[in-house]
Amino acid sequence: MLLASLSIKPLIGNPFIARLNEGGPLFMYTTLFILIVIIALLIRGFVKPSTRDKTVTLVSSISLFVLVWGFLGQMLGFISAFDAYQSTSDISPSMLAGGLKVAILSPLFGAIVFLIARIGIIILNILKK
Repeated sequence: MLLASLSIKPLIGNPFIARLNEGGPLFMYTTLFILIVIIALLIRGFVKPSTRDKTVTLVSSISLFVLVWGFLGQMLGFISAFDAYQSTSDISPSMLAGGLKVAILSPLFGAIVFLIARIGIIILNILKK
């Protein structure tokens, strides 16, 4: 009864999900999965102090991977956008801006995940001492 009275927004209209799909699902959803893995590893590092050194090393490696993964998504996005621009004779500024926006989403999300991981590593290193 209570659930029926709540207005639940569908996931399809969610702006976060829309951005994930817009930035290239392969790269964006992989980055989201890696974010979840990093958060789980950081929680393990906080809960089990004996695994902190191993966790810091693992999260450090994964965070560098996700940063490079985002830039790989950007490069592939640029290549596909420029292929589309090359095949058309008239390119509008809004079409160019839209393509550039899509190409920037993947490295932006990768950089955010990288920063979250690095902040977690800093906190784990402070707790280690």
